[in-house]
Order: sequence, then structure tokens, then C-alpha cells
Amino acid sequence: MKRSRLPLIALAMTGALALTACAGDTSDAEDTTVEADTEMVEFEEGTTMADLSEAGTITIGTKFDQPLFGLNGLDGPEGFDVEMGKIIAANLGIDEENIEWVEAVSANREPFIENGEVDIVIATYTINDSRKEVVSFAGPYYMAGQSILVLADNDDITSEEDLVGQPVCSVTGSTPAEKLAEIGAEPVLTDTYTNCLEPLRNGAVVAVSTDNVILAGLAAQNEGEFKVAGEPFTDEPYGIGLALDDTEFRMWINDVLEASYADGSYEAAWDATAGTVLPFIEPPAVDRY
Repeated sequence: MKRSRLPLIALAMTGALALTACAGDTSDAEDTTVEADTEMVEFEEGTTMADLSEAGTITIGTKFDQPLFGLNGLDGPEGFDVEMGKIIAANLGIDEENIEWVEAVSANREPFIENGEVDIVIATYTINDSRKEVVSFAGPYYMAGQSILVLADNDDITSEEDLVGQPVCSVTGSTPAEKLAEIGAEPVLTDTYTNCLEPLRNGAVVAVSTDNVILAGLAAQNEGEFKVAGEPFTDEPYGIGLALDDTEFRMWINDVLEASYADGSYEAAWDATAGTVLPFIEPPAVDRY
């Protein structure tokens, strides 16, 4: 089989990679510079890796409304998920300027992958069995957990048990929305989590519920208005979504993730984004199913 010799940027961007925090005062953002470590690697001709590298561009779906993980800032998308996308692109020899970022909300992530509108989705995307029937996942690269956001002066809601029979905002197509119905809350659904904030302010809902890292970002962006209540009550393994049965690409992304854990680029990406608010935890082991 014919092979293509293509450049691999070994979990490093050529030159300086500036990672910027996506919440609070960006003047305190950490700049992370990594040395270029370029070597030649062979990709099988016809694989997704070879096709993307030869094209010199990749389309990545991510959230545009989630501080710390995926937020559409003044200079484009920023956050931990965005930096993970840059690491993957770099290992394909693709400069970050040649990444096409597409907004992926919870309800359109599988359709975007199935229809080929994106090459991968990195968007606080929980791996679960039903989704694995229509898309594949690399990772997980982070373990989140569903939690609760309330008004800063609300001391009545401290756990998921306090949500039973209460109107709680979440988003369509999300695993948190399914969990709310399961525990007996009354889900009030919209398309993005930022759209949940005004109903919380005006009392139309008593809480917003989704992954703790998303809620922490919203609380940090609206300092003094909201707080995260109680402890996480689910496990939400975040994965990188890609086309179903593209096993070679999935395994390759898993290799990139594991290398980023070992060489420090994963932790540097965390520290410069979500790590401005949340403590670093060791990433979970990837699942090579």
C-alpha cells in the first residue's frame, strides 16, 4: 500500500503556542511556549490522518458558549477543548490558523459527525453507549460530573434530591437533561447553557444542571451571581467524537492524547484555560475499545 511521509509535530506547535485563559482577567493568562520537535512519520495513504495532513486543514466542532472549555472570544474560540484540538491538529502538521472551528451545540454533535460537516468534535462531549452506536470516541481525556448551579444566596438546594419536582434548566440532547428527568426534576430545555442563566436570575427555574466544569465556568464569568451547589452526582467522561468505525483515526488520536499526558502539553493546556479556576486532576485512561 502506498504511504505518505508527512510531518508530525510531536505534541508541539512550531514556534510559540500561546494558551489564554477564557474566564476572568486575561492579563493573568499563562503563556505556554513549547519547543518544536518535528520528525517524519508515515501515514497510510487513504487514512483520515493522511487525508487531513495532505489537505493542511481540519474542521473541529466545539462549544462557543462554555467558559473554560469552549468559548468564542474576541480572537476566536478559546478554552481547554480548543487547546486539545490544537494539539491534535499540530500532530497532523496543521497550523492552528488552518483549523476551521464550527459551533457544536449538544443537539447537533452526532449529526455534524455523521454528515461529515466536521472531522472531529471536542465539545464537553460525554461518552455513552447510545452515542457510540452512531459515532466513535477517542479518549476519555477528562472526567467531569453533573452538578447544580444556583443563585449565590440560595442555600436551600444542596443536592440532586432537592431538584425533585422543581423546574431545572439544561440543554436539549444532553446527558444532564436525561438525568434530570430520571431523578424526577422538571427539565426546562434550551439550546445553550448561557440561555439558562436569565431564567435562573428571574426565578423561572430554581437551578441549572450540567457538568461541574461547565457550571464552574459560568459562575466564574458571572462573579458573585451564582454558585455551584453540592457534589457531582454522575460521571461524565469527555471524549473526542469522530466518524463511526474510523478505528485507525480513533486509535491515532488516543496515541496523541497519551503522549500529551506524558510530555506535559496536556497539563499546560489545562493550566492556561480551565486551570485558572479548577484544580488539575490526572486524566483518565483512554478506552481503546
